[in-house]
Amino acid sequence: MALIRWEPFRDIERLQSFRDRERWEPFREIDTLQRQMNRLFDRLIPDDGGERTGLTFIPAAEIEETDDAIKLRLEVPGLESKDINIEATPESISITGERRTETRTEENGVTRSEFRYGKFHRVIPLPSQVKNDKVQAEYKNGVLHLTLPKAESEKRRAVKVNIS
Repeated sequence: MALIRWEPFRDIERLQSFRDRERWEPFREIDTLQRQMNRLFDRLIPDDGGERTGLTFIPAAEIEETDDAIKLRLEVPGLESKDINIEATPESISITGERRTETRTEENGVTRSEFRYGKFHRVIPLPSQVKNDKVQAEYKNGVLHLTLPKAESEKRRAVKVNIS
């Protein structure tokens, strides 16, 4: 995909220089801007014969940090645990998976689906270093629960400070 420099005010500047001959119409400029934005999004989301293959499925995540661990929940309904791959480093967690499409045919009408299918890959940077060899994972009711114990150097301990 070629990068095209976007100059949204180029037409306005040109019209202002021809102020004597033309009248500036802001609603026409807004329409032009909308068409340019639509073209930009059409380029970002490729289309393969009616099925979107680009940004199709990005699961939502929640992260909670406690004194001893980082707890991560990822919403991945419709998957089986064998369809999810988790890789942990001390600084981040990488989760990949695929929600496979169900093949359905309907003879007397049209089948419509608003579900999102396809592969996803999500890398989540962690707020502190973890013991990546001690990560625990549980998948229940479409939610992936990860418990990432913090590295000893990262555990926050209250230390009494003496005042001199």
